[in-house]
Amino acid sequence: MNEQTLAVTGMTCTDCAQHVEKALRSLSGVHSAEVHYRQSTATIQSDAPLAIDTLNAALPKNYRVTSAAAPEAHDAVRPSGPRRGRAPEAVSVSRREHAGTEAPLKIAVIGTGAGAMAAVITAVERGAQVTLIERGTIGGTCVNIGCVPSKIMIRAAHVAHARRRSPFDAGISAGVPQINRERLLAQQHARVEALRAAKYQGIIDSHPNISLLRGEASFKDRETLSVKCADGDERTVHFDRALIATGARPALPPLPGLQDTPYWTSTEALSSDTIPPRLLVIGSSVIAAELAQAYSRLGSRVTLIARRTLFFREDPAIGDTLGQVFADEGIEVLRQTQTHAVAHVNDEFVLETSAGTLRGDALLIVTGRTPNVEALHLDQIGVRTGKDGVIAVDAQLQTSIPHIYAAGDCTDQPQFVYVAAAAGSRAAQNMTGAEATLDLHSMPTVVFTDPQIATVGLSEAEAQLKGMKTESRLLTLDNVPRALVNFDTRGFIKLVAAADTGRLLGVQAVAAEAGELIQAAALALHHRMTVVDLAGQLFPYLTMVEGLKLCAQTFTKDVTQLSCCAA
Repeated sequence: MNEQTLAVTGMTCTDCAQHVEKALRSLSGVHSAEVHYRQSTATIQSDAPLAIDTLNAALPKNYRVTSAAAPEAHDAVRPSGPRRGRAPEAVSVSRREHAGTEAPLKIAVIGTGAGAMAAVITAVERGAQVTLIERGTIGGTCVNIGCVPSKIMIRAAHVAHARRRSPFDAGISAGVPQINRERLLAQQHARVEALRAAKYQGIIDSHPNISLLRGEASFKDRETLSVKCADGDERTVHFDRALIATGARPALPPLPGLQDTPYWTSTEALSSDTIPPRLLVIGSSVIAAELAQAYSRLGSRVTLIARRTLFFREDPAIGDTLGQVFADEGIEVLRQTQTHAVAHVNDEFVLETSAGTLRGDALLIVTGRTPNVEALHLDQIGVRTGKDGVIAVDAQLQTSIPHIYAAGDCTDQPQFVYVAAAAGSRAAQNMTGAEATLDLHSMPTVVFTDPQIATVGLSEAEAQLKGMKTESRLLTLDNVPRALVNFDTRGFIKLVAAADTGRLLGVQAVAAEAGELIQAAALALHHRMTVVDLAGQLFPYLTMVEGLKLCAQTFTKDVTQLSCCAA
């Protein structure tokens, strides 16, 4: 009688162990098979040794076995648990000790968005076995209802606007474009589905150490999740480490009557197959501005209602500049305006505001986001949350429970997809034995209006609130050759520097393709360059990023007295 002990991957619960056990027992020549979920092992007694390929061919798709006697050389035994302030380790630590055997570290990841997937990819690269839990659509906010569809819509609106009006209308005939929203939406959906299939579902399907469990997760205790599956079953998932990456959803203001109306959030605005003749937008920041301009350019008459001013948290020049752009394009911005009540009567929205009664065919609410954490029962296991329920994390992405991590929009970090992805990757490194942190000191941001808004580092007001003495320069785009030849000088570039050393502290820009120039500013900030250093760099002529150099030169020169490409 031959006995084989095998390592099993792909199991997410005790039911999985039973499925594997049943499949192994069905093989010819097998007398008995016993599968241990917690140890991730299987013991088989058979007439003769069975080939690994033969065993795997008999297993359901998500499960695989390997020889337990030959762990990969790069694997190491995991210490007893993570600790804050632990020393860095040079190699991945992806196995745990249990009953004298080594088994892959079990990591549970709740969510399948950018932060979750970055963590999954990093974790399996470092030898872990990952269970992904998703209650909705694979891919999270960015690819499905956020970054990707919004940028497609914004780009389509830009094309429509350029066909209607451009600085070259004297030599190139303009015209009124015909907007077929249904076809634009079909094109948008097709690209979203392709990216979701390639960048999310395809990765999950292709890796044997990633198991997907569809359902809603909640913590039973600090080492166990209960998952209410879509088919009605309830599954239990045990883990050594867990990552919460459940994202966020649109937050709604407590406006009387709102809940009784067919209002839009950004989700509905991006999926609507019609362009409303009159669109009311409540909000004054990123998503509100982007969608207000997009709908205006596609044919809506847009009124944007701001409780304060446009982009009131940013340098005042940003809101002032974009406000003038919006006015030129026919978008009405009502500043310092409070909305008191909402009604929907005879297919028309009626808003009572401090500026009077407003009427529209559609109402878009864009007033922030709230984390998706209610179903997790975090309070029962002691995970600390902050304002509005966001999860507090430390520099290593640990929550107040050291072996439970969090990343993305459900945390107290900035809500950008690239921040979520970077956080997820670093969390996975730390769950498997590393010591990685996320430095947000030089984090760039971009708003995809036209012109774009891009910032990095501190504004002048933020620096002064920190007690820093600053010196700043604002360069209007009529001083930037690229803007001049584009016949589009809307906007500016502003540099904020330390008054004593000249070290760059922050950059704010409103310009066409400002998002393409801000990374150069971020690198300058990261490397602690001074404005003199920046002014001395070589920038290609007739690029918008050359505006950084020109603005830096204004600290010591009058750039209006320079020739076109003078150093």
